[in-house]
Amino acid sequence: MSNFKSGFVALIGRPNVGKSTLMNHVIGQKVAIMSDKAQTTRNKIQGVYTDNDGQIVFLDTPGIHRPQSKLGEILVKTATDALEEVDMILFLVDVEAGLGAGDRFIIENLKGIETPVYLVLNKIDRVHPEALLPLIDQYQKLYSFTEIVPISALQGNNTSTLLELIFKRLPEGPQFYPSDQVTDHPERFIVAEFIREKVLELTREEIPHSVAVVVDQMSEREGQDIIDIYATIFTERKSQKGILIGKNGVLLKEVGKRARIEMERLLGSKIYLNLWIKVKKDWRNEEMMLRQLGYRDEE
Repeated sequence: MSNFKSGFVALIGRPNVGKSTLMNHVIGQKVAIMSDKAQTTRNKIQGVYTDNDGQIVFLDTPGIHRPQSKLGEILVKTATDALEEVDMILFLVDVEAGLGAGDRFIIENLKGIETPVYLVLNKIDRVHPEALLPLIDQYQKLYSFTEIVPISALQGNNTSTLLELIFKRLPEGPQFYPSDQVTDHPERFIVAEFIREKVLELTREEIPHSVAVVVDQMSEREGQDIIDIYATIFTERKSQKGILIGKNGVLLKEVGKRARIEMERLLGSKIYLNLWIKVKKDWRNEEMMLRQLGYRDEE
């Protein structure tokens, strides 16, 4: 394959700027959960985009923010470590929200890194075009970006230009993944993330960040097109467990129903989903539990 280009591209930015939306749009299918709640992404999710020109492996890092728990510290370390391992960084910002303290904090983390950084101005469908120039000027005063690209991840505006500009700077290299593979995460991980996404959709206040999901069992029924999935939703307090179950179990049933639709779309089979809720006090600050859930605090 002549002139085939490949490389790793990190997506960084404040929580809720549209990193997962952009990756899902480019790849053409859902591999990262989306929510309007901060800190939705907790692992480096790898999404793989392949065409005739080459292959881009996206790392959708957790939002970089000032950490307030052990989990928060691990998330930020995961995100900043990713910046040293990649060929390029896409720094996504929300043009509607404007330049904030969180963006300044990230720019400070970028200083000293030699990787090319593209400033990607997202949500341009929500502002008047004239509002972009002064905003670009503000960001340029803080950092010397390799490229500046305005897009709408949700609408798909200008995302093909962004891909062209990524390929322009990627080195020639091998195809890391088969052409039809869109993520390196096992199905169990994505299934657990779907359940967590539905909890985020249906709950408010402190519940979203207090929840972790573990898939205990996932197996195909013999001779039937049905996958049985047993999963546990962990939460930190007994009162939260009550909220998650809901009156007469209504909320938990709705979580299950919505998650099942996503799973059937992903796996192409009928799903039998059994959800349990367990209370695990203060799990976000407990080393053992964080390791069990895959948030490893590795050096």
